[in-house]
Order: sequence, then C-alpha cells, then structure tokens
Amino acid sequence: MSAPRVRDAYSERSAEYIELLGSVDQMSPIDRARIARWADGVQGRVLDAGCGPGHWTAFLNERTVAAEGIDIVPRFIDRARDAFPEVSYRVASMQDVGARDASYGGVLAWYSLIHAEPDHVASALREFARILRPGGSVLIGFFDGDELDIFSHAVTPAYRWPRGLMCELLESLGYDIVAEDARTDPGQRPHAAIEARIPSVPGRTPGGAHRPDLSIIDA
Repeated sequence: MSAPRVRDAYSERSAEYIELLGSVDQMSPIDRARIARWADGVQGRVLDAGCGPGHWTAFLNERTVAAEGIDIVPRFIDRARDAFPEVSYRVASMQDVGARDASYGGVLAWYSLIHAEPDHVASALREFARILRPGGSVLIGFFDGDELDIFSHAVTPAYRWPRGLMCELLESLGYDIVAEDARTDPGQRPHAAIEARIPSVPGRTPGGAHRPDLSIIDA
C-alpha cells in the first residue's frame, strides 16, 4: 500500500487505534520481553520506526534506552508528544528517516512494515542499514505466512511474509541474521520477529548482494 493511503487510513481511525492498542500494557507480555531483551543489547540511540502512538518508544526510554519515535501519521505523533512529553517524536517516513549515516545503534520496526509493498520494505530496510552504525541491529515484528501475500487488515490491507524470505531480503541488504522467533497466539494470526545486525567488519558496506524476487504478488 502507498504511504499516503496508509497515512490516511490510520489518521481516520487513529482514536480507535489508540484506545485499543495505544498502551504497552495492552501488548503481549511475550512481545514486551522480546523487545526488552533486544533493547538491553543495543549500544547507542534507538529509532522506533513507525512508532504509532508512541508506547514502544516510551517503553524503551523507561529502560534507559535513548529512543526516538517517527511516524507518517501526524495524529499519532501529536498523541505521543502529549502522552509522553519526555520522549522525542517527529513526523518522518521509514524510507527517508532524516538522520545522518551511522547515527543509531538500533532500529525497532514492530509491525510498522506490514502495510508496505515489498519493494518499499526493501527501501526501508536499506534506509535502516544506512543510519545504523557498524554492529547496530534492527528488530522487526510482522505477520508470518507460508507465502508472501496480502490480506484484509482491520485498518488497511497488510502483508504476510515467510520468515525465510524476510531473512533473505535482510541478508541481501548486508545484514547478518541474529535470531528468529515465531508463534501463534489463540485467535490471532501467526507472528514472527527477526533480529538482524549490520556487520562490524571494516569496509563491509550494506547492500549490493543479490536480492530475492519480491514481485511474486500483484499489490
């Protein structure tokens, strides 16, 4: 889905989304533990990319991680600033973060890439690689599936990704896979998470490897 369509869809339902999913207490304790475990291993600033109403950004800051949140939905950023005034938030795109090269130690993209077309996911991951310092890591949460396909989401259509294909894409962009997680909660769609790291080898530049074929569905 195009960024304007996603922005408009979430803007229209922002109040409903915030009420249902705008607090860390409403999130799975498994997710809280996974994000906390990842954050505890990050050195340097963290970007919460696609932060929504800002709850995960605030969660990271409570763990003494210097985290900043970005989102394309201005209403989410307004709410985040009101709810968590001690945390930094701004309107920005995951394809153009607006930050210097190698300026972050970690990027959290927790269900923020689910609406992006496959090529736009690749663009965002390439942008994350640019802003991550050597040894920096990304943690991605997304819907798991046997095939890359699109489905009807409550807000706007979203994608399921096979974990193997997401790992292949990350590796093609210069990341090393650190860990994979998968589970299916009762009554919920299958969930996946991947932690990947930019190598700390001097002179190794992200990107440039063979990329997987992402044009296997008509988005």
